[in-house]
Amino acid sequence: MSKTIRIGTRDSQLALWQATTVQQQLEALGYKTEIVSVKSTGDLLLDKPLYELGITGIFTKTLDVAMINAQVDIAVHSMKDVPTLLPKGIVQTAVLPRANTRDILVYKELDFLNGTGTIASGSLRRKAQWLNKYPTHSVEDIRGNVNTRLQKLQENSWNAAIFAKAGLERINVLPEKYLELDWMVPAPAQGAMVVVCMQNDPFSQEAVAKLNHLPTAICTHVERQFLQVLEGGCTAPIGALAIIDKDQLSFEGLLLSLDGKQKLEIKKTIPVSEYQDLGKSLALEILQNGGKALMADIKTNLANEKA
Repeated sequence: MSKTIRIGTRDSQLALWQATTVQQQLEALGYKTEIVSVKSTGDLLLDKPLYELGITGIFTKTLDVAMINAQVDIAVHSMKDVPTLLPKGIVQTAVLPRANTRDILVYKELDFLNGTGTIASGSLRRKAQWLNKYPTHSVEDIRGNVNTRLQKLQENSWNAAIFAKAGLERINVLPEKYLELDWMVPAPAQGAMVVVCMQNDPFSQEAVAKLNHLPTAICTHVERQFLQVLEGGCTAPIGALAIIDKDQLSFEGLLLSLDGKQKLEIKKTIPVSEYQDLGKSLALEILQNGGKALMADIKTNLANEKA
C-alpha cells in the first residue's frame, strides 16, 4: 500500500465533506490518501476537446479533466450530479451507503401554501413537481452551493426554497423551519455518493471497490438507467426512486412537462435479483405511453429558452 491515493474534490463545504468521508474510510483500511482541491477547467490544459472525451457534467467536468490529466487518482461526487455516461477511461468504482433521499422545503412562514407564493429552485424536476401540486405558485431560479442558496433565500422575497435534505444534514446546516416533501419523487441517485477511478488504475480501483454498498449500488443503477433511457442527452424533469425491502425492489419514476401540467408516472415491484434492466424497461414503457412526445416538447421548449 505504498501509493498515496489522491482524492479529487471541488472546494465547496459539501464536496470537501464527501471527500473527507471517503478519505477516512480508505485510511481505516490502511491506505494512504491525500485530498486535492481542483481548480476550474479553464486552468487545465487538455490535448483533446472535452466533448471528444465525453465530458459533459457541469458539476463533474473539472474533476474529470483532473483525473484524465493524472492530477488526481479518484474523484468523489454527489451521484445525482454525475452524467449517466462517464467520460472515456473513467469508471464507477463504489457507491457509498445512501443518506436521506428526500427533498425538503426550507421556508420563512408556511401561510403561503394555500394561496400564491414564490419558491426558489434551480431544478427542472423540483419546479415541475411543485407547479403540478401548486399551480398558483411561481418558481424562481436559484444557483450556487448549499450555503449560497440558503443565504439567497434570506436575502430575497421568496417564500421558500427546495433542497436535498442529505446535503444540509451532511454539513449541519439544516434549519429549524423545513418541511419534508414526501410526495416529491427525488432525482435519480439523490442522497448517494459515488467514487470514480481511472480504468487503467487497478490499485485505486481495488481500494475503492471495498467501499461499495451493494444495495445502494443496485438502487442507483436502476434509477440512473431509467434517467439515461428517458432523457437521451436532454435535461428534463425526471424523478426516480428505488427502494429494497428484503428481497423485493420497489421503483417509482416520473416524467413531467416543464410547467408541471403533464405528469407520466410508473411504479413497479420486482424481486431484487431481476433489477438489471428494470430502469430501461420502465423508461421505454413511459416513452411508449406519451413520453416520447413529451420529451420532444421539452427539448423544443428548452431550445427556445436558450435562443
